[in-house]
Amino acid sequence: MTISRETPPPTSAAASDLEELRAALGEANIPTLLLVLAQLTEDPSWLGERYRITKGRALDDNDTGGLSESLQAEVREAALHAIVSSEQSASWGRRLDPSEVADMLAFSLADEVPDSYGALLAEEIGQISRDVELPSPLRPGFSVLIIGAGIFGIGLAIKLKQADVPFTIIEKNADLGGVWLENIYPGAGVDTPSHLYSFSFEPDGGRWSRYFAKRPELHAYLADLAEEHDLLGHIKFGHEVVEADYDSRSATWSVVVKTDTGEEASLVTPVLVSAVGTLNRPQTPSVEGAESFEGPSMHTAEWSPDVDHVGKRVGVIGTGASAMQLVPTIAGQAEDVLIFQRSKQWVVPHPNYGRGVTPAIRYLMARCPAYTRWYRARAFWHFSDSLHASLQIDPDWDKPDVSINAQNERHRVFLTDYIKQQLGDREDLHGVCIPEYPPYGKRPLLDNGWYKALRRDDVHVITDPVARITPRGVATVSGEEHAVDILVWATGFKALQYLWPMTIRGASGRTLTDVWGHHDARAFLGMTVPDFPNLFILNGPNTNAGHGGSAVLVAEFQMRYVLQAIALLATGDVASVEVREDVYEDYNEELDAALAQTIWSHQGMTNWYRNEAGRVVVSSPWTYLEYWRRTRTFDAAHFVVAPATAGQLVADAGRSTPTGA
Repeated sequence: MTISRETPPPTSAAASDLEELRAALGEANIPTLLLVLAQLTEDPSWLGERYRITKGRALDDNDTGGLSESLQAEVREAALHAIVSSEQSASWGRRLDPSEVADMLAFSLADEVPDSYGALLAEEIGQISRDVELPSPLRPGFSVLIIGAGIFGIGLAIKLKQADVPFTIIEKNADLGGVWLENIYPGAGVDTPSHLYSFSFEPDGGRWSRYFAKRPELHAYLADLAEEHDLLGHIKFGHEVVEADYDSRSATWSVVVKTDTGEEASLVTPVLVSAVGTLNRPQTPSVEGAESFEGPSMHTAEWSPDVDHVGKRVGVIGTGASAMQLVPTIAGQAEDVLIFQRSKQWVVPHPNYGRGVTPAIRYLMARCPAYTRWYRARAFWHFSDSLHASLQIDPDWDKPDVSINAQNERHRVFLTDYIKQQLGDREDLHGVCIPEYPPYGKRPLLDNGWYKALRRDDVHVITDPVARITPRGVATVSGEEHAVDILVWATGFKALQYLWPMTIRGASGRTLTDVWGHHDARAFLGMTVPDFPNLFILNGPNTNAGHGGSAVLVAEFQMRYVLQAIALLATGDVASVEVREDVYEDYNEELDAALAQTIWSHQGMTNWYRNEAGRVVVSSPWTYLEYWRRTRTFDAAHFVVAPATAGQLVADAGRSTPTGA
């Protein structure tokens, strides 16, 4: 479909619709519109020299692309014609080749995008499907049991539902949502761009009111997905998994759950999937006198909405991600905010962090899915692998205490200057705020007005270590006692204790804790462990992309891998798959060697990615591209594949398995 720049919009379109679309396009991102035009019109000149993009600042959307106002107007009007014509003809352009997708994105970003990313990006914009074909009919009695109704569990459930695979989700809470149900503290939100924190198969670009969504919208996204895909009848709320035992004779898992009334029930399933994530059990350090505090005391993940902080002195222990969202939100409402800081954090500015998505852009994204998909692809490139190289240790670097390579040093200088600029004349806060370790050695945090809050007269940072909690405040090592009315623990989660406190026993009778210890979880591709057949762990050890991006990207890669395994198990020919010991060991040896070259192994700091022995347990050393490549295909050669026996199939057909009904 070739559309001249002078072609009027189709006359059958309602005038009001045309004007609403024209108004929305007036606010649209030009580099994204050029991609939409090239796709819908199949006219390559939209990505030619006439519309050459000027590269924008790091992380910036670069809304004008550096084009003149007249060229911008030309692009917007042509997009109006193309979108309306495509709607009326139901023609959305031909399917794009992966190398074309990479080239198109490179033009839009005025950056290099290697062809090796083409297929991954083509999946992200819906040109290549990530769906897995499952057998039909399934073997008798086949089902899947998912633990957790957060974003990983909901995503997998959607795909199982679409494939007509019986499943049940066990959820310990009274509602779905995982972290976005539990974390209701003031200011709670995502530190990933909203459009990237959406499933590629459910982008719903018109939903988000902010480029970095807050907790209510994030929970609503998951709740809406569950309703739209009819998942609610498959979720057992108020049920918590206590233990699970694998039975080799029947090739099934027996799972004991405890209800919110204290009763126990047992479920049997051929396939068990953990989707509990890593940030689901709050970590509150053991501090002398904590139980003696007379006022309200709570972890950010256990926030009580009944506690009124207005006009109160609030003590916040910790300066991680939750504190950086909480403090700027309550500053000015509380009488005073006292921050008890153990360590300094590098904080990154993002031009979209406080920016709202206008109604016009929401309308455009809802009406034109191609715009949403291309916008998401650009966000992926800005926010994912571009940072990875700066996190690799240069062994010849001459400043190893403060940075690890030349690019990391440039980041350190930029971020240091940014902090100083934000603090203004408060030079007394330089030593309090500027870290001495390399940038990104701990989880990168986004500036939510943190430094602006620290400049306030009613916000105080106490760097003297906490010694004990008193009935009315916090005493530090120097002996000074700081009176507070409310005590908040912003101290993170038990991220190293994967699947805790569940007891999971494998084929030999050993538990995962026996295999891992308390803080040293390992898995092949972060998903599967020898001696635990038909158990898959979503968001497992060493799958957190510490260089940025989105957990949703990892979720989709892992969901496809697990669904391929499920497809094999559902045929009736295979009873179980168990990753080979040598494959598991070789993978983890390779993984640890790669991690040893990354910033997270730097000895000049502590972080929650690393255990007490210094091994990195949470972060992945891989780029998204590399992890996508490793998980793209379930390779049965990596597994001990046990054929199904007639006895097992009869047992399956006759046993009570979870169907979600």
